[in-house]
Amino acid sequence: MSQIAWLGPNDSFPNPLQKPDPDPNVPGLIAVSERIYPGQLLQAYQRGIFPWYSDNQPVLWWSPDPRMVLQPQHFKCSESLQKVIRQFCQDSQSQLLVDTDFGAVIRACATSIRKDQDGTWITHEIIDAYTTFHEQGHAHCIALQEQGELIGGLYCVALGGMVFGESMFSRKPNASKIALAALSAWCIEHGMAMIDCQQETAHLRSLGAVPISRAQFLDQLQISLNQSNIELPWTFDKQILTHWL
Repeated sequence: MSQIAWLGPNDSFPNPLQKPDPDPNVPGLIAVSERIYPGQLLQAYQRGIFPWYSDNQPVLWWSPDPRMVLQPQHFKCSESLQKVIRQFCQDSQSQLLVDTDFGAVIRACATSIRKDQDGTWITHEIIDAYTTFHEQGHAHCIALQEQGELIGGLYCVALGGMVFGESMFSRKPNASKIALAALSAWCIEHGMAMIDCQQETAHLRSLGAVPISRAQFLDQLQISLNQSNIELPWTFDKQILTHWL
């Protein structure tokens, strides 16, 4: 069994396909670092690796096998969700905002109470790192508002033709589903083949996500990274949701 790579500020990530997971007792764990160093997030995502850890832990870097992904055209928009989307679109007091307040969205994701989960992996370090990533044009957010109040949303990373979903939150039933529906419709409109959902959950399965092998995911990632970057800034509103109606 090889050792898990401990990365310094100038070290590169190991290639997840070149050798088996370093520790079979912790499948998908690729590397560890003391903190998230400048430029490290971009290098990680280009290799299909992401950070996921808790406070008082070193930064743990993952490339799971299998990998949960959503092909945007396979997003499951049920009749009940269609009804909620229609109401949201028709409500003059409801808004869908893109890249308007990234900090508010990621903090809402961090403080959202989730079933069967204590605490959050979205640490202060994660918030700072992804906020910088957003300022560099790599991370984005979708926020839903009703009467000026934030009711749900998500944040994600986009490189080339690949979108990496990071976290969602809801303060009102179905709000995060509406945000994901909007992201999926935008991906369809721009020819984005895949939304990376990282890890398998029943909730993601219910929305159309499926597991694929790490090798399949990394093959698609390399194809997607070679696609032209989408024009910045992202600009769309709730009318994109009519794709599902």
